[in-house]
Amino acid sequence: MDLAALTIFRAVVRENGVTRAAAKLNRVQSNVTTRIKQLEVQLGTDLFIRDGRRLVLTPAGETLLPYAERLLALADEARHAVRENRPNGRLRLGTMESVAASRLPALLARYHQRWPEVALELETGTTGRLIERVREFEVDAALVATPPDPDALCDVFDYVPVFREELVMLTPRGHPPIRDARDVALSTLVAFERGCAYRSYIEKWYLEHGIRPARVLELGSYHAMVACVAAGAGVAIAPRSVLDLQQNVDEIVVHPLDELGAIDTLLIWRRGHFSSALNALREQLLAESNLATDEHPQREIAQPV
Repeated sequence: MDLAALTIFRAVVRENGVTRAAAKLNRVQSNVTTRIKQLEVQLGTDLFIRDGRRLVLTPAGETLLPYAERLLALADEARHAVRENRPNGRLRLGTMESVAASRLPALLARYHQRWPEVALELETGTTGRLIERVREFEVDAALVATPPDPDALCDVFDYVPVFREELVMLTPRGHPPIRDARDVALSTLVAFERGCAYRSYIEKWYLEHGIRPARVLELGSYHAMVACVAAGAGVAIAPRSVLDLQQNVDEIVVHPLDELGAIDTLLIWRRGHFSSALNALREQLLAESNLATDEHPQREIAQPV
């Protein structure tokens, strides 16, 4: 198996077909098809089966995929290690939407100005989804909320706290003050899909008071969530830092939730999967953090050589 064949195999999986994979890799379709067939001959098994117009991984293909991801990630790491120790190449960063909206725009602009040779790719998702993306080498690092379950960040990961967020509850105007979950007058919780750490914290808060929201309205952006709350559709949980970016804030009331306290945002990456580009981003995040640097020491990491 060579790295080029594994790159083509991964592209066919990610792009869900030969045509889009060929376009992504700037290759002709026949070349992609031939390289996949050669890889199958070399391994002595089929990697794909055709289901109508779709290509579906066989069990052997499912087994090969995580190995291909690891080998390609290790090859990238090796290339970084032998180059000049200056940030360059591709850096795939995952982030929660709240961080992307409130913390990253100016910070990433400064990062691009300082390190123009880094091609930064950004994607958003819930904390649960982003942890899995890092675990499977699909992103190099991610900015996630500290998970409610301490076992979620096992020994596979290294991490460092970079921001601290105050979670607040948003209600329509006229809602009485909220001291605990029994004071919430509306039975609908407006939240991101499951996997959102902030949603997990607020649902745990409800349960600690013997209450469960009658309905959860799942939305994909804070803008939509604030609009629904302003319209009286329910209540929502959000970091206070995102509210300055939202419309309709005059139509909502912000309630502090002292019981929840503050939640740290972590930069996480797979242990041993580090690069100069990621190190430069980590240093900039720490330099612009709202946390005291000695308040939460980072997990020990291996520096790039």
